[in-house]
Amino acid sequence: MFDKQKTTLMEILEGSPNQPLSKYAEWLISTVVLVNCSAVILDSVPEVHAEYKEFFHELEFWSVMFFTAEYLMRVWSLGAKYLESGWKGRREYMFSAFGLVDFFATMPYYLHVFLPTLDLRILRVLRLLRILKLSKYNSALQDLFSAVYSERRAFGSAAFLLTIATIVSASLMHFAEGHAQPEQFGTIPHAIYWSIVTITSGYGNVEPVTKGGEVVALLTGFLGVCMAAIMTGIVASAFANQLSRKKSAYQAQLRQVLADGVVSDAEKDALKRLQMQFRLSDKEVQTMMEQAQAGKTP
Repeated sequence: MFDKQKTTLMEILEGSPNQPLSKYAEWLISTVVLVNCSAVILDSVPEVHAEYKEFFHELEFWSVMFFTAEYLMRVWSLGAKYLESGWKGRREYMFSAFGLVDFFATMPYYLHVFLPTLDLRILRVLRLLRILKLSKYNSALQDLFSAVYSERRAFGSAAFLLTIATIVSASLMHFAEGHAQPEQFGTIPHAIYWSIVTITSGYGNVEPVTKGGEVVALLTGFLGVCMAAIMTGIVASAFANQLSRKKSAYQAQLRQVLADGVVSDAEKDALKRLQMQFRLSDKEVQTMMEQAQAGKTP
């Protein structure tokens, strides 16, 4: 009896297409997360905090109870993930990225209870980490991590070029402005901060006062534009490749299902789960279905 309840609860919380309630659970959790993050932001405004302090306190208490219950239900239900060991699925979740996010969603409140002298600003930052819970229901962040990992060599090369450019720019600025502005450019490490800010934002925090410094600043700003273009191109290419890999994987599974000309209920469920996992729209799936069927037509 309990095994069936575990499985049902696990499917609801994990977004299984077999459970209609999973969609409502996803909406509920997402709504609570958004309300909490909005409350944390508004609570940082002194005027709003002074007037609605009690409301924010009550909201935080019941939200923590909600997130704690969700975390415990996930830990309990995931015991049904593996038949050979109940704790295997639980450990897998508890030490996964999503499990740690769920844990830290409740930790700030309990930290404040046991350590009342802790800086409230730290607690606000930790509470805002709850917004990462939304990444479980949206593949954008997952796609970003996968895309960055797949293009790690390209990112490593770009980071290497950026490091060289920063050091060279800082060294030139030190020699050009070191005597004129010793407080800002007296040493190369001081100039490195200016170089990083200029490359990343296009405008440094200190104005050059010599002609040589102006030339270096112009070249550094132009270099920053070039590096931004390189990084943007890598990310865009990585995202496009990630989407292409997802579609290719779904098409391969689709061709395998259509190979015998009969689509069973289990195969339909498998395709539905894969569609939800890859966040493919119904229109995209329909197009791939038509292409696969057309490919089989003699």
